[in-house]
Amino acid sequence: MRSAAEIRRDFLDFFVTKAGHALVPSSPVVPLDDPTLLFTNAGMNQFKDVFLGRGSRPYRRAVDTQKCIRAGGKHNDLEDVGRDTYHHTFFEMLGNWSFGDYFKREAIEWAWELLTGVFHVPEDRLYATYFAGDARNGLEPDTEARELWKKHLPASRVLPGLMKDNFWEMGETGPCGPCSEIHFDRIGGRDASDLVNKGDPDVLEIWNLVFIQFNREQDRSLRPLPAKHVDTGMGFERLVSVLQERRSNYDTDLWAPIFSLTHDTTGAREYRGRLDDPIDVAYRVIADHARCLTAAIADGAQPGNEGRNYVLRRILRRAVRMGHQNLGVREPFLWRIVPAVAQTLGEVFPEMRAKLPRVQEIIREEEAAFGRTLERGLALFDEAVARGRARAGGGARAGAGDAAPAGAHGAGGAGSA
Repeated sequence: MRSAAEIRRDFLDFFVTKAGHALVPSSPVVPLDDPTLLFTNAGMNQFKDVFLGRGSRPYRRAVDTQKCIRAGGKHNDLEDVGRDTYHHTFFEMLGNWSFGDYFKREAIEWAWELLTGVFHVPEDRLYATYFAGDARNGLEPDTEARELWKKHLPASRVLPGLMKDNFWEMGETGPCGPCSEIHFDRIGGRDASDLVNKGDPDVLEIWNLVFIQFNREQDRSLRPLPAKHVDTGMGFERLVSVLQERRSNYDTDLWAPIFSLTHDTTGAREYRGRLDDPIDVAYRVIADHARCLTAAIADGAQPGNEGRNYVLRRILRRAVRMGHQNLGVREPFLWRIVPAVAQTLGEVFPEMRAKLPRVQEIIREEEAAFGRTLERGLALFDEAVARGRARAGGGARAGAGDAAPAGAHGAGGAGSA
């Protein structure tokens, strides 16, 4: 079984050695020159100027693993993290790119070769979607993508999709185009075509191939682009779960070192992977949020009161509350877990190792300040509860011979508490 590090390396190496792609480093999760973004939330962010025709690169093919955060604005996964097995605030997006070079045929052929020939994903568990067209926008079905997929998959597993799932747009205006998703059935041995894009956790999208060939104009019309581009994205954590045959993203070797250090640091029982267990929910929240905070702080952000810094403060406080409420931790602990994040991600993102002392210092200070606030709040809450109980008890004694006044007094005490 491949480790997560080997899976990442094999993806990047495939496109570098076989298809001549330039290996491009991840851009920071803190956007340097895009005021419209809180955080880098997709692989295409660093190539946005190329797609808009405002910039260029010294290469026409690229491959990368991009650090992404989705915890605010349109893309906000924060409240889902920990409560299921596949949402994350921080994740890696693997991608290969063509800027006016290759197009649908190569993108689909290479995706198939990598998944089935290199990663040995069972062919009978794969499904592909293509754009079914949209009369309102004057768009024909993407028959080219459909026929390319039918070379590899039976027609029953090449499925049409509507604008919502199979037409990608950068925004209200700008580059856009049809896309083709690759889905994987974790169960196998069945026809899961009716479950594709239905929210089933066992039939999941693993790769999206976007064919950028139009520009959405101000009047909402679509104009063909002079150069066609390819933008693909594959969630790394999800891919690792598929290749390591785990039904949860959190049950892979990406997370084990973080869970282990959380166990050692907090004294909580070991992680068991249960969905609704409050201790396991806390493990997932703490691990995910530690990764997110490490990535963001290493790239120059820090918890604060405005914008992305406020989002980071919310993330940190959510993790600390989980430690307090679900694991019974009273001392600062989150900063001690960060080294496990640097251990698992530092080889591919060396800034996480280089900035580790600074990351720990910022988290420790913020955590200590919030811990004091939590303790004060809990003390005030306990005092209020005690006062309410005393009033309720006194009311019961005073009203022993008169039920109505006792009931009124008790209700007033509960309300004031």
